[in-house]
Amino acid sequence: MEMNSTPSANRVHITFFGRRNAGKSSLVNAVTGQNMALVSETKGTTTDPVWKAMELLPLGPVVIIDTPGFDDEGELGSMRVDKTRQVLRKTDVAVLVLDGELPLEPSLSAKTNHDTAFSGIDVELLDIIIAKKIPYIIVLNKSDLCGTDSITMAVESEMLPVSAKSGFNINLLKEKIAALGKPRIAAESNKRLVADIIKPDDLIVLVIPIDDAAPKARLILPQQQTIRDILEAGAAAIAVKPSELGNLMGSFGKKPALVITDSQVFAEVSSIISKDIPLTSFSILFARYKGFLETAVHGASALETLEDGDKILICEGCTHHRQCDDIGTVKIPNWIKSYAQKELQFEFCSGGDFPKDIKQYKLIIHCGACMLNEREIQYRREQAEEQNIPFTNYGITIAHLQGILKRSIAMFNETTRTQD
Repeated sequence: MEMNSTPSANRVHITFFGRRNAGKSSLVNAVTGQNMALVSETKGTTTDPVWKAMELLPLGPVVIIDTPGFDDEGELGSMRVDKTRQVLRKTDVAVLVLDGELPLEPSLSAKTNHDTAFSGIDVELLDIIIAKKIPYIIVLNKSDLCGTDSITMAVESEMLPVSAKSGFNINLLKEKIAALGKPRIAAESNKRLVADIIKPDDLIVLVIPIDDAAPKARLILPQQQTIRDILEAGAAAIAVKPSELGNLMGSFGKKPALVITDSQVFAEVSSIISKDIPLTSFSILFARYKGFLETAVHGASALETLEDGDKILICEGCTHHRQCDDIGTVKIPNWIKSYAQKELQFEFCSGGDFPKDIKQYKLIIHCGACMLNEREIQYRREQAEEQNIPFTNYGITIAHLQGILKRSIAMFNETTRTQD
C-alpha cells in the first residue's frame, strides 16, 4: 500500500505532550514543515487534540498529534486534560516537550527511579508515558532562550535541546522520532489480513451487501484492505452481492479457496456455499489483524450466560451516520435478545470514547476496529481483561449466534485448537 494512502489506523501515531505554552504547537509546525497547529503566546491556545495524517521522513506514514497543555486548569481545562489522556492510549511515540523558559529543577521520577532535571507536571506526564510502555523522547524547547547551565543539565539528563523558532536540532529530533517509530512500522509491515492463509492463484470470493447502509460509490475500508492484501498475495478476488452468490458459485471455473463475507449476511452465505469451502468474515479477519481474535472467541461464550437486566456495551471505532437498520445499534441487539430470550440493556459508544468504568457490563462487543490503531484496541481489551469483562466483536458474535463460529475460525488453526 502506498504511503500516502495508508489508513490512519496503520500509521505511527506521534504525539507531542507538555505544559501550556511549552511551545508544543510551534514544535509540531517545525517538525512537520507545515502550519498544522495554531500558535499563540496565550496559554491554552490548543483546546483539543489536533490530528494530521502525513509523511514524516525518514520514517514514512504517520499521524502527528498536538495536545492541550497537561497543566490546564478549571472545569474546561480538566476536560481538555482528559482528552489528552485519551490520546495517550493511541500514542506509539511520545515527545515530551519542556519549556526552556522555566528553570530545570532536579526531581525524582517514580517510574524511572532516577533523578530528572525537571519536576511537577512534567514528571507526572513522564511517569504515565513510561507506565504505558510508550517509546519517548524528552526535548527542551526554546533552547535559544536557555542559559548554558540549563542546556548542560538537559544534555546530562539525556534531553534533546531544540528550538522551534530557530530550527536548532529539528532534523535531529525527526531522526530520533523515526528511530523510535521504526519498530512499529516494521511490526505493521509484517502483519497480514489474509495473505498468510491463502496461496498464489487461489480464488477468494468476497460477499458484499449493497444496501442503504453501504456508502455510495465506494467500498468500506475493511473491504478495500482485504482486496489489496489478496492481490498482494497473488490470488484473485471476486466480489459479489449476497443475492448473486448462489448463481455465480457454479460459474467460477474453480472452487473458491475461501469465502469472506460481511458478518450481517453470515447465515445466508453459510447456507449457500458447501461445507468444504472455508468461510469467515471481514470483522473476524480484523479481530485477528488487531491481535484480539482469541480473546473475542472466548468472550462470545458470555452470550450463553446472559440474565435478565444484564448490560451489554456495543462499541464502534468510527462515528459514521447510523441507518435505521444499523448493525451495531439495531441488528446485533435484536439478534442477541432473540437468542437469549432475556430482558437485556444495551449501551453504545463510538469513535474515541470508551467508558472508564466498565464493571457494570456483562459483555463488551466491539466492531472490527479498522479505524483504531493497535494500541487503542489493546487498551480497550486490557481494560476488559483487568475488570474480568468478556470482550468480543461483531463478526464473532454473529457467527456464535448463528451457530457457525467454529466454521468461521477453522482456517486459523491456533485459535481453533484453543476451542477444542
